[in-house]
Amino acid sequence: MKLLEPHTLKNLTLKNRVVMEPMCMYSCFNHDGCATSFHQAHYTSRAIGQVGLILVEATGVCPEGRITDRCLGLYNDSQKEALKKVVDAVHQEGSMIGIQINHAGRKCTAVDGVDTIYGPSACAYDASSRIPHELTLAEIQHVFHQFKEAARRADEAGFDVLEIHGAHGYLISQFMSPCSNKRTDAYRDGNLFIHGVIKAVKESWPETKPLIIRVSATDYEPHGYQVEDTIRMLKPSLDMLDAINVSSGGITPIPPTKIYPGYQIGFAHQIKHALNIPVIGCGLLGSSELASCLIESETVDFIGLARPLLRNPHWVIETAINRNIRESVPPQYERGFK
Repeated sequence: MKLLEPHTLKNLTLKNRVVMEPMCMYSCFNHDGCATSFHQAHYTSRAIGQVGLILVEATGVCPEGRITDRCLGLYNDSQKEALKKVVDAVHQEGSMIGIQINHAGRKCTAVDGVDTIYGPSACAYDASSRIPHELTLAEIQHVFHQFKEAARRADEAGFDVLEIHGAHGYLISQFMSPCSNKRTDAYRDGNLFIHGVIKAVKESWPETKPLIIRVSATDYEPHGYQVEDTIRMLKPSLDMLDAINVSSGGITPIPPTKIYPGYQIGFAHQIKHALNIPVIGCGLLGSSELASCLIESETVDFIGLARPLLRNPHWVIETAINRNIRESVPPQYERGFK
């Protein structure tokens, strides 16, 4: 069963092709962006559950880069040291771990240490949201530097993989969508901002470690962007990337009209073949039969699971047991699967 067999991402060998997608836990109760004992238990339990690659939730590259006051940050060394404990615990249980670095842009709701929120243009997310300050050219360069520094700290904390969050209506995604990007300068085209972030990250993230970007393939808006636009915007940066994690939506509060198991897989498959790069497919893939079929058919290269792993940290083990593959069961848990 290819889904549960080892597979490589760049030069990193993963024990299987299951990826725990980043999911915000909103559990930094001191509003300091530091990982807590909860984060350590949360991520380590999925490592015990034999997930191949665990991606830590959206982590702000600056105070206003956090989505909420309770989100993780990676803009100071205290946050780095707290995350290192999570990394070490996950490694001890045999899984690989990455982190998703993010700037929330106009979707920032954090207030502690945040006087101003930023966006490509002065367009609010919705009627109840703050109006962002339109980033100047100098401020855009500063954002690139913030991503670079977060990548450096991620490496120093021992993460195996880095993911740049370019999806779900956050800052990079805001530059991609005409619904949120009304600029008249060169940054009117989202590919320039994407390229700037990736290039900055590559200055501090080791060449030997995989770099992923997560994108929303489309914003589902009538005057927004489509998967063909995403492909065009990613092409200039392709030689700096090792995989693309393909999602969709998030630029406005209006969700797509039809959501069903595998509803985003067509986007992932299209990007995979247009750009000839490994992709992570996601979106209601909790059925192990569907997940296995997508891998066997080479539709996608990795399966991204979010809510299925929230509900069941042992999804991988149970999938293996149901196919009479017992090697995935940790010895401490064998009695539970007899």
